[in-house]
Amino acid sequence: MQIAVIEFARSVLGFKDANSTEFDPNTNNPFVIFMPEGSKTHMGGTMRLGSRRTYFQVTDSKSAKLYGSKKFVDERHRHRYEVNPELVEQLESAGLCFTGKDDTGHRMEIVELLEHPYFVGVQFHPEFKSRPGKPSALFLGLIAAASGQLEAHLKKGVPNGVVKKPFRPHVNGTKLTNGSFEPGIYCNGKGIRA
Repeated sequence: MQIAVIEFARSVLGFKDANSTEFDPNTNNPFVIFMPEGSKTHMGGTMRLGSRRTYFQVTDSKSAKLYGSKKFVDERHRHRYEVNPELVEQLESAGLCFTGKDDTGHRMEIVELLEHPYFVGVQFHPEFKSRPGKPSALFLGLIAAASGQLEAHLKKGVPNGVVKKPFRPHVNGTKLTNGSFEPGIYCNGKGIRA
């Protein structure tokens, strides 16, 4: 999300030198800043860590719909920098929408371009809770958007983010002579393997 905000400030707002104070401590346009409650001298225990609640500000946003149109979502965090709250109004007036914020309403958590097919950025780390059998709602949304199926997916309201389709085994090579596959035996085009 932080890099998306910097790029938006550069390309849409025209701040060619927009940056994060993490990359350039002396930037004239700090769109991403060190969190005020953090310490730059004591690195141990100064990160914003663990599960935090994000409240949806726009209930019909893609992110809210992907999470099941709940009022909030709990996701894990691990960061020291945040979007500069003093510049949020300027970003939003140019079309960037902060669809998720923390419980205070001052820390930006989810950003979207609402008219874009899939422009979603987050402050938290959805990969921390994502699993192969239960992918993050945001990752599932990205795949659905990339395959042209996001709108259909959002309309279905798929529970738990898992789409169940009829199982059709994929065979790389030729079938066994009897036309079936026995447990533990497969054919990969280079012969039968056990």
